[in-house]
Amino acid sequence: MDIYHQTLAELCVGLEKGDFTSVELTQSLLDRVAVEDKRLNSFITITATEALAAAASADEARANGNTGALNGLPIVHKDIFCTKGVKTTCGSKMLDNFISPYSATVVKKIANAGAVVLGKCNMDEFAMGSSNETSFFGPVRNPWNLECTPGGSSGGSAASVAARLVPAATGTDTGGSIRQPAALTGTVGLKPTYGRVSRYGMIAFASSLDQAGMITRSVEDAARMLGVMAGFDKRDSTSINQAVPDYLASIGKSIKGLRIGIARQHFDEGLDERTRTKVKDAISVLESMGATTIEIDLPNINLSVPTYYVVAPAECSSNLSRFDGVRFGYRAENAEDLLDLYCRSRGEGFGDEVKRRIMTGAYVLSAGYYDAYYIKAQQVRQLIADDFKEAFFNVDLIVGPTTPSPAFKLGDKVDDPIQMYLNDIYTVGANLAGLPAMSIPCGFVNDMPVGLHLVGPHFGEEVLLRCGHQYQQETDWHMACPEAFK
Repeated sequence: MDIYHQTLAELCVGLEKGDFTSVELTQSLLDRVAVEDKRLNSFITITATEALAAAASADEARANGNTGALNGLPIVHKDIFCTKGVKTTCGSKMLDNFISPYSATVVKKIANAGAVVLGKCNMDEFAMGSSNETSFFGPVRNPWNLECTPGGSSGGSAASVAARLVPAATGTDTGGSIRQPAALTGTVGLKPTYGRVSRYGMIAFASSLDQAGMITRSVEDAARMLGVMAGFDKRDSTSINQAVPDYLASIGKSIKGLRIGIARQHFDEGLDERTRTKVKDAISVLESMGATTIEIDLPNINLSVPTYYVVAPAECSSNLSRFDGVRFGYRAENAEDLLDLYCRSRGEGFGDEVKRRIMTGAYVLSAGYYDAYYIKAQQVRQLIADDFKEAFFNVDLIVGPTTPSPAFKLGDKVDDPIQMYLNDIYTVGANLAGLPAMSIPCGFVNDMPVGLHLVGPHFGEEVLLRCGHQYQQETDWHMACPEAFK
């Protein structure tokens, strides 16, 4: 097997056996990125010098018997995580010249575990988008069909993993931005419970919704990554002080007797019929392994998209007010006065989708509309969370489709924001309720991947990972590689 086809788990074995060194592995992947990413545009920054230095340190540590959970293993970061001494852009012209003076907690934890970071991945601007078309650095292309979107906002992370440029990547998920691109590229995407992974140093979009996670090629690799990334951080006021389990130790357990909820709202008329068939087939596999299915009702889940698109823009309008052309980031030239500097810096630095959401957020927070829109959305958000809470009295996890259809063509929905927003219809509920959720590959429709969506109760990552891993022991959808990148 070519080295670039191997998962984190397989590479770890190879490093331990001495089949190759981390330096050899890193150089091999850097060479592949230099050639193959010209077709994908999945990277914004490649940190070759730093990566090779880290790989050499990892090899030395291994030789001395000192190894971390990710020692010598290559990964990439979504370009939303501040990385000391490296350009951190958030996919925006606003931050095209920003060199971060510090590293995010996630970046530090992964570095301390011995990982080798190859670079920073392309993304929708400030994580606002579902197709990776809003990036200042251009759209990312889906490795399965270069005319199609890889999803967003973590599209660069997903595309790089799917194309075998790297075995794993970090991502962030505000309304489905890890799981949706994972589904559209045939990869595994996990959004942990809100507060499970520190948000310190992760540039904020919507603070009550954002959560860091990962995109990998197997559930086992996701468990390995989560074990490193999770944990309390006193620098993040939303971080939960709760012990981190050994996720790898629990994935091998049987799912016999597992109660799986099937929400009728997830199989309504908006779901592509061929996608429905693939998801139903996946559920049948879980049943054959001893899981039981129970039909459940989430009566308010259909309100999740309009609720999200009030709450998220409101928070983004507040978070992005700091980008004013004064302290850091893009600054308009030859400003007439301070007001002109503010207006032109923001007008020239932000793209259309970011402006749309800032304006929407400012509107719903304004004095005349705060009660009618923002407060009402927060009340509906609580109803959605209560529906999930009620469901988890009777089931261990909830399973359904990740997206309404496979990947669509680039440009198809860029001029229709409402249709673009509806791509997250099955994923945003988990963010509104702060629940862990994961997408795993479960088949193909017209040679394009389809994702199975799993949602668990708060801090239920173990059951999600166990169910997903056991499913992957019975199927091989996650092992498929895009023909053009074999």
